[in-house]
Amino acid sequence: MQFPFSFWKNQYLNATGGTITTSGNFRIHTFTTSGTFKIVSGDPNPVQYLVIAGGGGGGAGTTNGNHSAGGGAGGYLAGSVTLPGQGAYTMTIGAGGAGATGGGGNNGSNGGNSAFALIVATGGAGGGGTGNVGSNGGSGGGGGGGATHLGGTGIAGQGNGGGNGATNGGGGGGGASAGGTTSISQIAGVGGAGTASTITGTSVTRAGGGGGTATGSGGNSGAGGAGGGGAGTFSSTTSGTGVAGTANTGGGGGGGWAGGTGGSGVIIVRYQFQA
Repeated sequence: MQFPFSFWKNQYLNATGGTITTSGNFRIHTFTTSGTFKIVSGDPNPVQYLVIAGGGGGGAGTTNGNHSAGGGAGGYLAGSVTLPGQGAYTMTIGAGGAGATGGGGNNGSNGGNSAFALIVATGGAGGGGTGNVGSNGGSGGGGGGGATHLGGTGIAGQGNGGGNGATNGGGGGGGASAGGTTSISQIAGVGGAGTASTITGTSVTRAGGGGGTATGSGGNSGAGGAGGGGAGTFSSTTSGTGVAGTANTGGGGGGGWAGGTGGSGVIIVRYQFQA
């Protein structure tokens, strides 16, 4: 017995949710806020994904020195998964971590996790405040200044560690493709670079680490890592806030008298919808 071709051929996916765009024969769903990805028809097909968590907030200085560190980038996960023909999936977008309040020398807060089904990216770590080690997270926060304070660690496969602090400088936060650099005396650490993806049809770099800041006669601001990392903000007074990580990149916030806020995360899925 013969069946018509349409009976047995693979049916492409059709789904709703997020902001929908196309690139050639592929449909892309971008979630910048939490929502639902719902497959309404089609056979089991591979779906490409990019899941990035919220970046960590930058560390804060004290009245004795504003040498604080940058926050780590949010965890970065990319790959492919085959989903059933129908089903709904909650997309959770991690918020950026708050920067530390100026004057207390505290670490910035870690960013929130982002999740798509069982795929969970861990929030970026807060940067170290003056006198503190960096926190651990998707990518690690830089170590605060005042002495050699170690940068925090990142999670293998999601990010990299933060750079160490020095006597008068804070380290850079880790990024998705590189660790933050270590401060050298009065030279602040630079945020680690993020990773480029073409999942939307255009190459975009995301998940860069935040830059640190240094004090003293040669004090400076460390640059944020490529991919949304916020720069540190140098100040010789009790003022100045680190630059915030860019929204929906998972970039870490920069260090300063007060720390910059980390950038929120993002989830992007892509699948073939036509021949």
